[in-house]
Amino acid sequence: MTTPQQGAVAVLEIRPANEATWHDLTTVFGTRGPSSRCWCQRYKLKRLENFADQPVEERQARLRDQTGCGDPCAPATSGLVAYLDGEPAGWCAVEPRPEFPGLRHSPVPWHDRDEDPADPTVWAITCVLARAGFRRRGVSKALIRAAVEHARARGAARLEAYPMTTTRVISEELHLGTLQSYLEAGFTLVGRPTLRRAVVEIIFDPSRG
Repeated sequence: MTTPQQGAVAVLEIRPANEATWHDLTTVFGTRGPSSRCWCQRYKLKRLENFADQPVEERQARLRDQTGCGDPCAPATSGLVAYLDGEPAGWCAVEPRPEFPGLRHSPVPWHDRDEDPADPTVWAITCVLARAGFRRRGVSKALIRAAVEHARARGAARLEAYPMTTTRVISEELHLGTLQSYLEAGFTLVGRPTLRRAVVEIIFDPSRG
């Protein structure tokens, strides 16, 4: 990694994951910590699939297929990759909400809400992370803002997320992001299903939101 000279401004770039390489993605997810075990598959599992029974290699293969990495012409991708001074630095999972089967089995998105889980015009962010060594440098917040524009440009009527309401979390919860980060990106708080979780949204098309 190139360290900017004192006073220099780091260059942050965010691309759809299909424009990234598989090497970029494996660099972001790393070899240690929760991301290296999950590979952003927890919310992609179907009802009868058991996360604990799924080998890491299977999760990696699924992410590679879902992102379409290395194929700039892919019709869809499952997220965004951030680069800081050219180095892969972060990841954000953002897709139409039905593409996350695991959300259907979680009470958080649906608490006190009249929602159609199959509505493809509603998009969701389920993970936002900065690679070790790149944290506290604005990567996650930039990814959230980029996810807003990514969903808007692809015709989403609404984008929602399910962040933590406290910064006192275990490492496995860090991928959800913090409530404050989403509020700063223009999201509105619409629910507090638990003491530690919130539901936030940003509406692009009021007639469909």
